[in-house]
Amino acid sequence: MELDWTTFILELVNFLVLIWLLNRFLYKPVLKVIAQRKTAIQKTQADAEQMWSDAETLRGQYENRLADWEQEKDKARAKLRDEISAERNRQLDALRTELDQERQKAAAVEQRRLKDFTQQTEISAIAQGATFASRLLSRLGGVELERRIIDLVVEDLAGLSQDKIRAIRSVPVTTGLAMRITSGYPLDTTQRKVLGDACRTLMGREVSCEFLEDRNLIAGLRISFGSWVLRANVQDEMSFFAESSRHA
Repeated sequence: MELDWTTFILELVNFLVLIWLLNRFLYKPVLKVIAQRKTAIQKTQADAEQMWSDAETLRGQYENRLADWEQEKDKARAKLRDEISAERNRQLDALRTELDQERQKAAAVEQRRLKDFTQQTEISAIAQGATFASRLLSRLGGVELERRIIDLVVEDLAGLSQDKIRAIRSVPVTTGLAMRITSGYPLDTTQRKVLGDACRTLMGREVSCEFLEDRNLIAGLRISFGSWVLRANVQDEMSFFAESSRHA
């Protein structure tokens, strides 16, 4: 069999054209599709791995945040307990203070009430004593009793407090007004001088004295100067001495 080189060459050319056509229209598109598919798969895998990584990161952040939130809750509960305890202690202290103040007020009121009651009792007892003494002395009235009353008046006038003396000296009087000294019995010269000196010392200035006699006094003195009146006689129930006893 003789080899036909022309036919061989044509067949070879046909084969090469076939190879080119297959490569051009079959292999390259297939390889391209395969490459694209591989690239897509790799991208999908990379995206999935990225998503997994992001999910792990988020999970870690969530767990950390959950742990932080638990710590914050514990701190908030502890803070709330401390605030409740502090508020309770503050209110208890305020209540104790208020109760102490109320007890002090009640004690002060009770002390004041007892003091007033004692004063009223004392005033009543002094008044009753003065009345009784006045009734008793009205039966014993005489010159000797009046002399003793005069001595007591002079003694008590010298012992008056400065506040009482200032109050007496501040009594408004008419210029030149005489101090009226009324007695149950006539006074001798010595008694008048003693009483006059005592009254001038009391007033702190020179004053004239007018001596009068009133048997209705039974025994004792009534001294008046303007609106100020000293009653130390049986008729007036010795109110001057009772008053002196209350201020003693």
